Amino acid sequence: MTERCGVNVSPLIAAMIDAAQLAGAGLRNDFLAVSSLDVRHKIDLSDPVSAADLRSEATLREALAAVGPDYGFLGEEGGLVRGNDETHMWIVDPLDGTFNFLCGLEQFAVNVALARNGEVIAGVTHVPMLGETFWAERGSGAWLNGRPIAVSKRQRLIQAMLGVGIPYASKPRHRQFIAEMERLTTQVSGIRRFGAGAIDMAYVACGRFDAYWEQTVSAWDMAAGVVLVEEAGGVVTDTLGRPIDLMGGTVLASTSQLHGELLQALAPVDADGATSIGAATSI
Repeated sequence: MTERCGVNVSPLIAAMIDAAQLAGAGLRNDFLAVSSLDVRHKIDLSDPVSAADLRSEATLREALAAVGPDYGFLGEEGGLVRGNDETHMWIVDPLDGTFNFLCGLEQFAVNVALARNGEVIAGVTHVPMLGETFWAERGSGAWLNGRPIAVSKRQRLIQAMLGVGIPYASKPRHRQFIAEMERLTTQVSGIRRFGAGAIDMAYVACGRFDAYWEQTVSAWDMAAGVVLVEEAGGVVTDTLGRPIDLMGGTVLASTSQLHGELLQALAPVDADGATSIGAATSI
């Protein structure tokens, strides 16, 4: 075992924490000089990628290769690189919340996960500007800066604080989102959109949010959060209630007591709602 934040962790989680924090240190430096960064756009002006994203992913790839050199690697910026070990895959988002980052908002994160045969077995979400590192490994609980965490105990939807990923210009499901708001705003205490799904899922794991959902989400945004929420005592499915598929495109992470009610509120109203919407890449 190895010590991190005053607690003993496995060598795997220690290495993942170190990689995420190293990438986070680079992002912190770039954040302080954000006005000078080179920025381009993937699809349109609503979907930016910066030099900081690319540097962070390169840092993660190098650091993680020292731990699992034969593992595959799926990164938001570089896509899928298959490894000699076909059972393991690193899944990383080097900068979740790029638009926040570029606008000078501190709500952005580094997401690092390891999947074995498609199931996430370990995950780290590091929020560099807030000094928070969340981690979880199957069978070892969920942690924040060395403290064990658990999902909220709130029992009723009217008490709930929810996180959501709102579709922006280049994303689909706008009509679906409007229907969800019509159903939910009169039933809950609050709904928040941070613009970084990694943080939303970490907040479900530590009880700050009671649930988080998104209808168009990528594997690298949610992979670490899946194991965080489940090890913290929560439930993660797609938004139709089916077992979570990292490539399926939708996610609902919540407490067990609210999950059923939320599925009713997220019932599809558009054609896309009947099928999953995700990347075609198999992991």
